[in-house]
Amino acid sequence: MASDSYSVGVIGGGAWGTALSIVANRAGSAVTLGTKNLNVIQSVRERRTNDIHMPGVFIDPNINITDDLGSVCRCDVLVLAVPSHCLRALCISISDTLDPKLPIIIASKGIERGSLMLMHEVVSTILPNNPVGVLSGPNFADEVAGGLPTATTIACAKREIWELITYAVGGRLFRPYMTDDIIGTQIGGALKNVIAIACGIAIGKGFGENARAALVTRGFSEIAKLAVAKGGRFETLMGLSGVGDLMLTCGSAKSRNMSFGVAMGQGQSKDEVLIARGRGVTEGVVAAESAYKLARKQSVSMPICEGVYRILYEDAPIDRVIAELLERPFVAEA
Repeated sequence: MASDSYSVGVIGGGAWGTALSIVANRAGSAVTLGTKNLNVIQSVRERRTNDIHMPGVFIDPNINITDDLGSVCRCDVLVLAVPSHCLRALCISISDTLDPKLPIIIASKGIERGSLMLMHEVVSTILPNNPVGVLSGPNFADEVAGGLPTATTIACAKREIWELITYAVGGRLFRPYMTDDIIGTQIGGALKNVIAIACGIAIGKGFGENARAALVTRGFSEIAKLAVAKGGRFETLMGLSGVGDLMLTCGSAKSRNMSFGVAMGQGQSKDEVLIARGRGVTEGVVAAESAYKLARKQSVSMPICEGVYRILYEDAPIDRVIAELLERPFVAEA
């Protein structure tokens, strides 16, 4: 199969949607990027760069951009790259115009607030006939758009759908790996943001690298336990969408979630940090609430995630939460 025989629609004009549009274009696919942000559309059309979310990165003129989401859906593969809290409304808005056989790849990470659904569950509830896959991994949007070597996970039930998506977006510098574990892939992608906030708080408090390593390791254990309880596989979390994504998000100052935690560890409030960020999305703030409630629903003990939730949503003092974590009983590691 030749990748240039495919058309790819991407909905979401943020940094990640822009990066995936560039990747698909680089792979030889005909790409249409859809967004309702007229400022993004004007920026791309006039200057061939997304000055709002990814300034300085050239966007090939072959990438069409439009606010007509119906036209974006007339493609061979549809990528949904909107923030997780926007996914349900988006699916409802396109449900009347969407071909029920069109494969959908979800590039949003999170657990829906209220319903506690994973992203594929949200999509399948509204678009039950469409084949659904999930793209998740250690992928900073600017590096992907800049053509730096990147690997990612594509999770879907059928190999032929994975092959279609891979030919449409994959290439020498953007390398997809397959799994059929859609649940484990999503749990890893959603909860690593919560652990990254915890790591940021520790760094902001000046606790050092030992503390960060402990949080990453014990945080991984929490993620894996919830994934298995929800029906995912432990080995999935050992891959790109689990430990790979966790390492990236918890180890780089570029991570929005970790830098958010650093600011809180240095004394800023949640609202102060969010207001200062303006349009920037910090998915871990929403994920912390949903992860805490899903863990309780699944009867899984997740003390780090619970601590982040209490800091963000119950105004628990950071020092008290840290003290309680350090005073927990000694237990076996496994």
